[in-house]
Amino acid sequence: MPVAITCQSLSKSYSSRPLFKDLCLTIDEREKVGLIGPNGTGKSTLMKIIAGLVEPDGGSITKRKHLKTAYLAQEQDYSPDDSCHDIVIASLADDPLSPDEKNYKADLALSRVGFTNLEARVRDLSGGWKKRLALAAELIKEPDFLLLDEPTNHLDLEGVLYLEELLNQASFSFILVTHDRQFLENVTNRTIELNPVYKDGFLSVKGPYSEFLEGRQEYLTAQSNEQQALASKVRREVAWLARGARARQTKSSGRIKEAGKLMDEYAQVKARNALGQSAGIDFNASNRKTKELIVAKQIKKSMGGKLLFQGLDITLTPGIKLGLVGTNGSGKTILLKLLTGSLEPDAGTIKRADQLKIVWFDQAREKLDQTLTLKQALCPHGDSVVFQDRQMHIASWSKRFLFRPDQLPLPVSRLSGGEQARVFIANLMLQPADVLILDEPTNDLDIGSLEVLQDSLAEFPGAVVIVSHDRYMIDSLSTEILALDGHGKAEYFADLQQWERAKVQSESPQKPSQNKDKAQPDDKALPKTKPLSNNEKKELATIHDTISLAEQKVQQIMQEMAMPQHVSNHVKAQELTSLMHEAQAQVDKLYKRWEDLEARSCSKS
Repeated sequence: MPVAITCQSLSKSYSSRPLFKDLCLTIDEREKVGLIGPNGTGKSTLMKIIAGLVEPDGGSITKRKHLKTAYLAQEQDYSPDDSCHDIVIASLADDPLSPDEKNYKADLALSRVGFTNLEARVRDLSGGWKKRLALAAELIKEPDFLLLDEPTNHLDLEGVLYLEELLNQASFSFILVTHDRQFLENVTNRTIELNPVYKDGFLSVKGPYSEFLEGRQEYLTAQSNEQQALASKVRREVAWLARGARARQTKSSGRIKEAGKLMDEYAQVKARNALGQSAGIDFNASNRKTKELIVAKQIKKSMGGKLLFQGLDITLTPGIKLGLVGTNGSGKTILLKLLTGSLEPDAGTIKRADQLKIVWFDQAREKLDQTLTLKQALCPHGDSVVFQDRQMHIASWSKRFLFRPDQLPLPVSRLSGGEQARVFIANLMLQPADVLILDEPTNDLDIGSLEVLQDSLAEFPGAVVIVSHDRYMIDSLSTEILALDGHGKAEYFADLQQWERAKVQSESPQKPSQNKDKAQPDDKALPKTKPLSNNEKKELATIHDTISLAEQKVQQIMQEMAMPQHVSNHVKAQELTSLMHEAQAQVDKLYKRWEDLEARSCSKS
């Protein structure tokens, strides 16, 4: 397979801290790569170097000739007054297309990522729709290779599923940074982890994320065995060296040098193995024996004139793990605030156990003072904290969350998003809790921290309510799923798969076969209609197949419209647009015809 991008001996440092050194990677065409690693190992920096936005300290990047690349940044900085259409058009500033061709391509790119109002202003978009807008602005460039830095950030589950489908159908190659394990499993065919625990600074495994996990375990096991073998050799050499100068004089000076090298090698392997640790996350339970912690009955809430949910019952008992899902704006955070008591419902009642202790993980982390030093944020009173009735010094406490001693004097504002999340979790762990309320706790956490967080939540004896777009965590942790649709409906599901199936069924247009059991009104309430002729009966019997063929034609035309040779041909593009409108009109006409025939058939029976 031809090579698309080659990274040769790349090195990059910030201040005195190296991110990576002598990094050598090749990425082939048609590869879909997931780039992972602990916070601070340089994933985003490597992406920017490949995109040409940052210069490496050493080494070089070589790309295939005429390779078109595009880069989706982790955060977007758009003017609030800009329209979606104008932002996407701006991506074609250097493209020698006519204004009409640019307008057509912009409309197609926005429609492709789900926009219906192409002139919407940035100020009216949620974080998830801003991410879709940024994606459209890169897709319009028709890249051969797309770089995506945390593309699932700010997306709700619906947005993540949409992006997953788009990337699975994409003809371009890509490399993406993400901590979403289910997303990695479903869209990539190679995983690369940047981590100093590996000898080369990274580990690359072909295949989905599940195969990477197997490869990583084999590597770390082999490296651990290597450390044990080297330790035995070092002990023998140390014993030999300890025999004294007379014994050493009879030995080769070369052996003395080899002993020194052996000790260095052992020290390096031992140091790498020591790096493979995760944050020590363990929430502090109050061990309350109350059976019912929070009971909500028939609660209703509207915001800004929009009904979010009504008639909703929730009972939280020790051991329950409730996963809360829904689109952005469906009321998930509002519901969490109702449970904590910071908001009141419009109707219904919420009863909490006496002296209930609720610990709240805030999505925005507004309570984290950015002006404090890391030491002050982790240990606000003196040099130690009390965790689970045991006093711990700040040095041990900070090490538990993977912070280095030299970071303690730094202000919180200088920490990465993942590091700030660990500080926030550390503070929450000091508070005894009956109920944990977590609003997007997985944002910015690396995969190692996610795994430890998930294990800690699973072992927590109280109740947990969690909102997260991390499907792996939600599905593995939750004992039940509560889905909000944002239009007043709230429904419980056993797992995410059941919710996703129900969602697909509700969004699919009804076919004739799906309406056989539809309840019919009383015959007396129906107006008298003309009975079906023999030809109409035959038409009704075959109309389902006719509709399917018409819908296939619409899909075929849309695929043709997306072909690069047709997008760049203004005349052909207009012709295909006209054909698509005609084909869609035919589909609508057939559905209307089927409804008429079905109604008349039912009225006779």
